Amino acid sequence: MDALASTGPPKLPKLSDGQFAELEKELALGPAEHGWEDQRWTVARIRAVIAWKFQVDCSMAAVWRLLHRHGWSWQSPARRALERDEHAVELWKKDVWPQVE
Repeated sequence: MDALASTGPPKLPKLSDGQFAELEKELALGPAEHGWEDQRWTVARIRAVIAWKFQVDCSMAAVWRLLHRHGWSWQSPARRALERDEHAVELWKKDVWPQVE
């Protein structure tokens, strides 16, 4: 019966709660502070910050589970960028996209 007793979850989180709190502070600084040009956090970028800050290598799925476990969720922009040039987008769709497709 001792051999059948649970030894806990099969995989423990790669970051402790304290380390996640440090990660949140890094994320609050913004992507530009870490060398990216725009202000979007992606799972790949967060994975890179984790590797840099904690020297922990984890998969994209592990990063997503870690974020989800701590209440983070996927966000999409509420509106289009003000800088968007609709005319240029239409020209691209008409001229370039058929060649790419």
